[in-house]
Amino acid sequence: MKKLLTIFMLCFGLLLTGCATTAMDTVENDLQAKKFDVPMEGNSGIYIYRNSFIGKALKKNLYIDDKLLGQSAPDVYFYKQVKAGSHKISTESEFSNNNLSLSTESGKNYFIRQYIKVGVFVGGASLEQVPEEQGKIDILKLKRAKDL
Repeated sequence: MKKLLTIFMLCFGLLLTGCATTAMDTVENDLQAKKFDVPMEGNSGIYIYRNSFIGKALKKNLYIDDKLLGQSAPDVYFYKQVKAGSHKISTESEFSNNNLSLSTESGKNYFIRQYIKVGVFVGGASLEQVPEEQGKIDILKLKRAKDL
C-alpha cells in the first residue's frame, strides 16, 4: 500500500511540476514589448503572463473577448493591443473558462497574471489583475509567446 501511495504522489507531483512549451515570439518582439511603450491612440495594451511554479506541465488557452490568444505555459507572457473599453479576459480551467472583466483606458497598459490552482482531476487556472509596477517587474523575467 505504501508503494502505491508513493507512486501516486510521484505522478501527482510530476503533473504539477512538469514542463509545458508554447510557440515563442522573436527576440526583437520580446524586447520591444518589454519597453512598455504607450499603446497607439485609442488602444490599450494587455499583458497576460504566467509565472507560477505549480502546474508547469499544463497548457491553458487564453482568450481576449472570446478570441483565442494562445496557450499559456510557465514563464511566458502575451502582449496584445486592443481598443480601449470593456474586455473579457478568459482562461481555460478545469471544467469551464474563468473570466476577468477589464475596463481599459486609451494609452494605458494592463497586466493580468494567470495562475494554476489544484483541481479535482487536473489543475485549474484563474486570472488576476496586478498593479502596473508589479506586472513590469514580472514581465522582465519572462519570454514573449507568439499569438495565434
